[in-house]
Amino acid sequence: MQLLLLLLAILVSVGTVLYGKKAYKEKKQGNVKKYVLASVSVFGMIAVGMIISAMFGKNVFAEVAGAAAGAGLTLGDGFKYLAASLSTGLATIGTGVAVGSVGSAAIGAVTEDSSILGKTLIFVGMAEGIAIYGMIISILILFV
Repeated sequence: MQLLLLLLAILVSVGTVLYGKKAYKEKKQGNVKKYVLASVSVFGMIAVGMIISAMFGKNVFAEVAGAAAGAGLTLGDGFKYLAASLSTGLATIGTGVAVGSVGSAAIGAVTEDSSILGKTLIFVGMAEGIAIYGMIISILILFV
């Protein structure tokens, strides 16, 4: 059941992306919020179904958990790896948002006055530093 719900969630995600690319190519006009809300609500219902199935259903991934326990991994190790991946992943998402806004502003400023290129590169570099901080935190989590 969990595997079926996972495949359904993947199908909804891929279908949403493909439909969005098709609508963008055709320059389709419409209410974007309505389409995003419909896709997110369907995905949310599938996620809730997966959670309920995991809580009350048969565990499909029991063999994998048994293999991990045989390898000497504990619950603390799992949380350690989860924390490391979240710190790196969220930091890189933040970097993408920061570099996107700072970089576009820097390009606009440089087109007006080319003498400020060095100053704008400093701001873009500061925004990229967020990803480095996330990576350092994940290394500290894993090895300390």
